[in-house]
Amino acid sequence: METEFSRLPFRKRLEFNLAAFFGWWLVLILGATYRYRFEGAENLRRFRTNKRPFLLGIWHGRFWVFVYLFRRKGIVALVSQHLDGEMIARTLLRLGYRTVRGSSTRGGKEAFHRMVTALRQGQPGVVIPDGPRGPRHQLKPGIIYMAQQTGVPIIPLTFSARWAIRFNSWDRFVLPLPFSRVFVKVGSPFYVPSGADQRTLVRLKQELEKRMVEQEREADAVFAY
Repeated sequence: METEFSRLPFRKRLEFNLAAFFGWWLVLILGATYRYRFEGAENLRRFRTNKRPFLLGIWHGRFWVFVYLFRRKGIVALVSQHLDGEMIARTLLRLGYRTVRGSSTRGGKEAFHRMVTALRQGQPGVVIPDGPRGPRHQLKPGIIYMAQQTGVPIIPLTFSARWAIRFNSWDRFVLPLPFSRVFVKVGSPFYVPSGADQRTLVRLKQELEKRMVEQEREADAVFAY
């Protein structure tokens, strides 16, 4: 089956493969140098201790640190089928994640059902609800529907850093520099009732979006951004 990746010229595919190979090493090397401080870690710890599934929600611009922190913990990540998602998926697989490929624009229905199945089987998951291409901080409803169908809580995460490169991309991606202080903020579990009607689901989507934006703002305030 022909894919977006297979249609690339050989040189581009080679460059892509090299970038994907070294990407996971970069995650490990940089992640090991950061000096972490956590707030709200207990919100996640009790689920891990009791081996109960959860669904992590992380904005696209703030996922870098969590790729390192949650490596080799059996987490299932929803990753887009776009070309940029291909590189992310390869990196995640090398770091011990399972991946489900799909997004709101490609392969979404099948990916949704595979994520729901994984969560019902007791596996933790992670979704980037404004991915794969934005708009930034606009939460797509898939994560809400997953939580509704499984009863699994959404745990919003974000981070900020003392020293970081802040890219001028649509997601304002944040890459902490080596040895930076990193503040990680873990939000309270967010539940979606199984019997919620459509109006309630829309309200909960807006509430979660607002909570995640505010959480990011609070994290940045730690370093006075």
